[in-house]
Amino acid sequence: MTAALLPPATPSLHWFGIDLRWAYAELLSALRRQCGCPQRAKDVLHDALLRYALLQHRSQVTEPQAYLRRVAQSVLSDQLRRDQHYVFEAEPDEQRLPAAPDTADLAALRQRLALLQQVIDTLPPRCREVFWRVRVEGDSQPHVAAALGISLNMVERHLIRAMLDLRALQEQGA
Repeated sequence: MTAALLPPATPSLHWFGIDLRWAYAELLSALRRQCGCPQRAKDVLHDALLRYALLQHRSQVTEPQAYLRRVAQSVLSDQLRRDQHYVFEAEPDEQRLPAAPDTADLAALRQRLALLQQVIDTLPPRCREVFWRVRVEGDSQPHVAAALGISLNMVERHLIRAMLDLRALQEQGA
């Protein structure tokens, strides 16, 4: 598209001095890379925008985008810190080791993993490969479709098949 065909920048894309195109493209992308979760990145961005909107002296901010980036980093740090489970002990000198699982728990876990492996092994090879790449390795569905030379719809079908088989295993009580 040439510059003449592009619509002029509308004021609705700016909100309290923040270019929303930048916020939802660049800042959201950076947050997604940092936290590894698209939904968490959106939550962090929205919390940061809310904090910025509630700022009493917003007119004194000379660089609103830099300020928003810093607020987003702060929100992300707060969330990550909250997710970590710190154990505060009465005696800081004591070193507590996590309790080792008992043999019954380990046996049950091994049994569940063996059943899971059986279900995965019974999947057709292409279905198994799609499931492994998307659910275990974390590849995106479009990336897997391109790598395997299949359509995105076919990737989704393979995933549904694998998930239905795993759901059936779960419903059997494993």
